[in-house]
Amino acid sequence: MDSKRLIELAALATEASGCTKCALAESRTQVVFASGHPNSSLMIVGEAPGQNEDEQGLPFVGRSGDLLDELLEMIGLDRKNVYITNVVKCRPPKNRDPKPEEIEACKPYLRDQVPLVDPTVVVTLGNFATKLLLPTEEGITKVRGRSYEWWARWLVPTYHPAAALRGGAKVKDLMQADFWEVRRLLDSVEPTKATSD
Repeated sequence: MDSKRLIELAALATEASGCTKCALAESRTQVVFASGHPNSSLMIVGEAPGQNEDEQGLPFVGRSGDLLDELLEMIGLDRKNVYITNVVKCRPPKNRDPKPEEIEACKPYLRDQVPLVDPTVVVTLGNFATKLLLPTEEGITKVRGRSYEWWARWLVPTYHPAAALRGGAKVKDLMQADFWEVRRLLDSVEPTKATSD
């Protein structure tokens, strides 16, 4: 990643840290902007921070994060070499679903993050991220299981790890299949950028 894009990404994170564009600013502990490598070939986009994320300032650090780490390790990747973010950067109270106006307020941050990181593959976890980026009105059950050409990249929708924690082995097996598709796409297009920096 050139220094100009790195500076722009850092400036975007700083801007987000003081964001008051929606009511979530009133209840958050802190903004959860992103974690991982800013030059990764793989970007993962979740829904919104939960309580653990809100406290630590990092995405996917609870039980869902443990499962995500496991899936990444399965395909030979370490979390630190992947760029991880969410559609909404502040925790909705009581971990409720983000409201349309909250997604709309936060959308510009994600819109700017994607070209600055410039991933080869974007994985959307769950309905909210998938419906925003794909875009589609169909649920994750119908759209997962294949990859989509998206803005000169590949997009792979899969379940949110929380769904696998609730839904058991079957959902986890489907997520594993989706992550193997991610590995195939990364191998077919280019080696992971993060490992060559």
